[in-house]
Amino acid sequence: MTHTEIEITAELVRDLLRDQHPDLADRPLRLGARGWDNQLWRLGDDLAVRLPWATQNADALLRNEHAWLPSLAPHLPLPIPVPQRLGEPSERFPRPWIVTTWVPGTPADLAPATRAADAADALAAFLTALHRPAPDTAPSGRFGRGGPLAGHAEQLTTAVELGLVTDPDAVRAVWDDAVAAPEWAGPAVWLHSDLHPANVLTADGTFCGVIDFGDLCAGDPAGDLAAAWLLLPDGAIDRFHDAYQPTPDAATLRRARGWAVLQALSGILIGEAGVRGRPGGKPTWGPPAQAALRRLTNRPI
Repeated sequence: MTHTEIEITAELVRDLLRDQHPDLADRPLRLGARGWDNQLWRLGDDLAVRLPWATQNADALLRNEHAWLPSLAPHLPLPIPVPQRLGEPSERFPRPWIVTTWVPGTPADLAPATRAADAADALAAFLTALHRPAPDTAPSGRFGRGGPLAGHAEQLTTAVELGLVTDPDAVRAVWDDAVAAPEWAGPAVWLHSDLHPANVLTADGTFCGVIDFGDLCAGDPAGDLAAAWLLLPDGAIDRFHDAYQPTPDAATLRRARGWAVLQALSGILIGEAGVRGRPGGKPTWGPPAQAALRRLTNRPI
């Protein structure tokens, strides 16, 4: 990550609010989280301020959220952070920023779903509602998300070379089968495209919200369907597939397994970096990723 040279503090956030949205400037303010691309500051009980602090393309991602999420949110059965205000670049802070609604809950990497049936139904309902045909003007996915699997094998090779995969032959078999599946021939649908456990919230053992839509894009639904392997408890995947509509065909499920392999390997790499104390590492990402890889390789192709 390349972080901005400007230190983001509570004083800076409050000054930005005073300059552009003074009616919000006197609300209580406290740091909520530092993510890959953005910092999140709680603004009272029901709002949050998101400011880019890492990758330069975070600016475009925030603008995408501001442009598209207000029209998508009313159709979704789980709460999402809905943009309320846009902050424009200024002398104080030369990048855009947004004020969104706050979604309560605990990230699933810290509190995994435990009520299998309820979680499977909740995730299926959310993705069924989200995966509507997207307009031609919808954003394209970063890093090839929403497109074909071919060309993404480097992550698998890296994880194997680092010795982080206990059964590389089994993982490779899942991957090869997914790459061989027919490509998506349907309309490009709306995708979250970054549904790892830190971006899905839980309460009382099931899902209660979905956050961080910076990678919102259009494409093949298989990438989002892959998240079920990382998010759901053991034994819930079939219920999820039965509940999701329209029922995914065999090729889509095969591609979803390939995307799940990629997501799991990414989580393992980031988790291992966190265990070793390296910058950008998150140790809580490792366990759900390892569990997903186990489920994928234990299930017959």
